Amino acid sequence: MRPIASHDVIVIGGGASGMMAAGRAAELGARVLLLEKNAELGVKLSMTGGGRCNITNAEEDERLFAAKYGASGEFLHSAFAQFGVRDTFSFCEARGLPLIVEAHKRAFPATERASDVAQMFVRYLAKGRVEVRTGVAVERLVMAAGRVEGVETSDGAFSARAYILATGGVSHPETGSTGDGYAWLRAAGHTVEKPTPTLVPLTVREGWAKKLSGVSLEAMKITFCVDGVKKFSRSGPLLFTHFGISGPTILNSAGKVKGLLIEGIVTALVDLFPGVDQGALDKRVTELFDANKNKLIKNVLKDVVPPGLGETLLALAKVDPETKVHSVTRDERKRLVDTAKRLPLTVTGLMSLDRAIVADGGLPLDEVDTRTMRSRRVQNLFVTGDLLHISRPSGGYSLQLCWTTGYVAGTNAVSTS
Repeated sequence: MRPIASHDVIVIGGGASGMMAAGRAAELGARVLLLEKNAELGVKLSMTGGGRCNITNAEEDERLFAAKYGASGEFLHSAFAQFGVRDTFSFCEARGLPLIVEAHKRAFPATERASDVAQMFVRYLAKGRVEVRTGVAVERLVMAAGRVEGVETSDGAFSARAYILATGGVSHPETGSTGDGYAWLRAAGHTVEKPTPTLVPLTVREGWAKKLSGVSLEAMKITFCVDGVKKFSRSGPLLFTHFGISGPTILNSAGKVKGLLIEGIVTALVDLFPGVDQGALDKRVTELFDANKNKLIKNVLKDVVPPGLGETLLALAKVDPETKVHSVTRDERKRLVDTAKRLPLTVTGLMSLDRAIVADGGLPLDEVDTRTMRSRRVQNLFVTGDLLHISRPSGGYSLQLCWTTGYVAGTNAVSTS
């Protein structure tokens, strides 16, 4: 005989998907226990999107949205039909947190504070009378006859009718995502695909790029090449860092760049003026020079190139910054224009898992019923969020996956006997 359950549902992990799952189960009348090993809930959530929280992507076409998850999208149609992008907007607005939509349909809380999203969920849990225990580390799942019978923790043992694993993957381990859930899934008889960084910054060789740490480009085009042969291009924002380059465009390119690094030497050419061809840019620079003949080139160039890049551009084009504009030769001007259209970088690798925004790996989708998020091997176990082996781009898709899988798991865990 199984022990009497102390709760209806136990949720392990107090991040985005875990809080959604616990709140939803409680909303349906379940007695819910939420276990979180950090001292507070939503640690990673509070730091997402540079502290602003890219809460979802406002792509309204459900098929286009699902396609962003690659081959996994076909598994997720049912889940998104239960809780999709429109539901996320409604959920937040009903709880006093309206959303705003920015470039590339990225949606953020109108307050632009990720901490407000975390606090919204804390209130959601409180309203449902979820029992929250922070600072409690789960040590193992107690298994018997194809079921989870209980959890052993640093604060004692607990049992329930249903269990939801929402521990996250291995990106940002400083927030508590250290892969515990993977070990428990293996112990329960599941396959776990090895995690690899998918949305991750790139390292570069050039010292000048690292010296630009903190400088951002709002609109540029970057072309990746292998041994001088063009492979693919992307357009959008870019951020220089102390180790190389980052930003949404770079993060979404990392997966393809990883494959290119196996083929040969990967270089990248950054076009600072993607909307202007080289001839038109040369004409613009010539007109600017004609209007400022007696000024120093370093002062005039500030009106042409993005902030922070003037000195770098001059150095790469081998133009003395103290030269007066009227003394700049035609060849020097041409070199400046060419460099602005082809700023050269040598990609040396991807940052490690601890720098990854998202890592894939985890539970293969053929081992979970994505209509309910129930394990196909453990009848009272549900799995959410980053524990699932799903690749996706940046731009709100990761958090929407958390909201969706958490909601679906919380809904279905309540009816588990």
